[in-house]
Amino acid sequence: MTGLAPAVLAWAAGTLGARPEAEDASRPRTDARVWKLTLPDGARFYLKLSPRPLMYERETLALRHAAPALGAGHAPRLRASNAQHLALLLTAVPGRSLEQQTLTPADEARAHRHGGVLLARLHRAGELSGPRRKEAAAALRAAADGAGNHLHRAGLTAPERKLVRGLTTRLRTLPPLPLAFTHGDARERNLLWSRTHRQAGWIDFDRSRFATAVQDFVPLACTTWTDRPDLRAAFLQGYGRDLTPEEKQALTCLAGIDAVNCLAHHDPTLTARGRRTLDRLMAGVFA
Repeated sequence: MTGLAPAVLAWAAGTLGARPEAEDASRPRTDARVWKLTLPDGARFYLKLSPRPLMYERETLALRHAAPALGAGHAPRLRASNAQHLALLLTAVPGRSLEQQTLTPADEARAHRHGGVLLARLHRAGELSGPRRKEAAAALRAAADGAGNHLHRAGLTAPERKLVRGLTTRLRTLPPLPLAFTHGDARERNLLWSRTHRQAGWIDFDRSRFATAVQDFVPLACTTWTDRPDLRAAFLQGYGRDLTPEEKQALTCLAGIDAVNCLAHHDPTLTARGRRTLDRLMAGVFA
């Protein structure tokens, strides 16, 4: 990991009014570079450098117009942004990633329930009209169309390819589903839980966009919820409703597409996730 460029650090210091101490806080398997900034008075902020302009634009939009709907302390606040450096200066959110904590089953359920409450708020945020509504309405078809880009690299058997093609076809035939402003990467690594404050928070909005609401449930459905139906139930309780039958069909189809995308990469973690999802789909036990 390269160090923080002096020009970017100087911009952050000028914005904060003091020169901070910078500590690399980047996470594995992500392209973004993140530094924890600590001011002389102990105040903490985060400086995030987006890997691509689109991700910078998406996160900036989310933090300005949608994430504030989650409430104070439940998402970062955008202190400043710098398009030249694709830099975002963010406030710290209480808590740590669920991926980094060992919690009691009761606290895990509580964190997922709070996470569901916050995701419902996010889904209702943003003005869903005009081009944004059109973008959201086209999201499922775009996901189905994109599956073909990875299918030849996923190393599937003939029956598996047939299954995935059938799922993408079914996805294209579903009726219109509820639309939302989605987080885009709603998984445990981006869901924080503060034991002190007993509250949750979401971070990393660089994949956020207007889409179908059900698309935000794919990451959890293909990871944590696989072995923990109790956490799925807690999350949806917080979200305020169960998925409709059509959304459940869409979730199954999207899981197949997610599996192909994972298997097309050479990351062992993604490969294991994709293989497990595909095996469950082949066995007919994905729900």
